[in-house]
Amino acid sequence: MEIVQQTLCSELVRYGFEIHPFKIGWYNEKVEPGFHLSYPEDTLAFCVISTPSMFDKAFLPFVERLRERSSIENRDPVDSCVAEHLQKAKEVLSPDHEVDIIQDFEMHPATRRPKLLVQTAGHVSGAAYYYKKEDVSNSPWPLKKKIYGVSLHPNFGGWFAFRGAIIIKDLTCSYMPRTLPPKLLTSDDDIVDLLERFNNNWRDGTYRDVIPVEERYSDEQIRYWDTAPSKRFALLGLEDKLEGKLGFRDLHEILF
Repeated sequence: MEIVQQTLCSELVRYGFEIHPFKIGWYNEKVEPGFHLSYPEDTLAFCVISTPSMFDKAFLPFVERLRERSSIENRDPVDSCVAEHLQKAKEVLSPDHEVDIIQDFEMHPATRRPKLLVQTAGHVSGAAYYYKKEDVSNSPWPLKKKIYGVSLHPNFGGWFAFRGAIIIKDLTCSYMPRTLPPKLLTSDDDIVDLLERFNNNWRDGTYRDVIPVEERYSDEQIRYWDTAPSKRFALLGLEDKLEGKLGFRDLHEILF
């Protein structure tokens, strides 16, 4: 396990990613049967997250490479960037291991269910605590009211994103100790405040800062995420690669 983890770290951390190991059984015991991952329970997996620095270290260089191509696929550029880095990590491991990758957006075609509940993967790997309605002892909400959960990273608060999982199919770790995610919010009032901010006012982003954080998204990155997905190619100067509407412009000029 240590060698695999070191290999993945050397391939991904320098680009602003973090990886956190977990066992498939830890994940499956937290989700309904319809969401189970079909691997032996001791199979080693890694939850992958992007930190705020991923935008500068991985995404912007990726965009510059896209600009050199004659055409690009109509797919979210961040998803494509993450896929490229995860594929490279897989290739580094593939001579010695069988590796599967599940990205955060992937769905089962027949059921349209997510292939991976990333916040649960993040929780069982110890990467980020997944706060849910069930964490509140005296709930202020009606019993049947839907309250979406949200994860907080101990260093970045809400300024990060889950990107998927890397599964080492041929490697089991029955001995692996479990790492619990830091629960930085403990009172009902604080957890209710977080969930209210996320469920009712997620666009203002204040839920991201309910704990002190080491790093946030840059203004450039916030502008990207605040742009409608259909307009992000134009924002990046890539629309001409899809529809021939936008000429070449400097990326810094476009974003600022």
